[in-house]
Amino acid sequence: MSFRKMQASLEAAGFATLNIDYPSRRHALEALAEYIHPAVALFSAGSEGQLHFVGHSMGGLLTRVYISKYRPERLGRVVMLGTPNGGSQIADRLRNVAPYRAWFGPAGAQLGTRRDAATSALFPPVDFPVGIIAGNRSVDPVASLFLPKPHDGRVSVANTKLDGMADHTVIGTSDVALTPSSAPPGRSPCARSTAASRARSLPAADGARCWDGFFRLPPIPATP
Repeated sequence: MSFRKMQASLEAAGFATLNIDYPSRRHALEALAEYIHPAVALFSAGSEGQLHFVGHSMGGLLTRVYISKYRPERLGRVVMLGTPNGGSQIADRLRNVAPYRAWFGPAGAQLGTRRDAATSALFPPVDFPVGIIAGNRSVDPVASLFLPKPHDGRVSVANTKLDGMADHTVIGTSDVALTPSSAPPGRSPCARSTAASRARSLPAADGARCWDGFFRLPPIPATP
């Protein structure tokens, strides 16, 4: 999923940004965390202020895995867009189907609602501010056969929620439209996350006001 418009909005508001593309179809989440670490660490070392993360779908789960292993010293806030924190029933049904496994790869097998101990260990309880944006409309009629309503065509609204989250809001859109621009041909819809630093608040995305509540959170206490 392309974050180019979001990246431009963040930079116009004063953020330095790192827009990460990663091979989500080839590796499990723990390997993807290793893959993105050098770029995130280099970006963080060259930036001032807190480091915030925005992740779409699988990107939100990857953010959780990354922070659990490589938590930045100046970690700020995390925004998740349609992230299946509680898993997706679609993954439960299709994880052993060849086309699903070919498209989503090893990480796709980690998106289900029934997680084994090893997968559950990748997602410890959050102790940082997390804001979640979920969609409640679907453009995929097949998804309604698997998902409890309301849902965005990939994950139910209920399964986007997360214990310890600071805020949660639902907007009338689908998973595909949760980011400001559509995915180019051949790009996995899960293969994006963005890190941003040095700004005071996030701007609205394409004029929507859905961002505001997540960044009117209490300041993070300074580390002694």
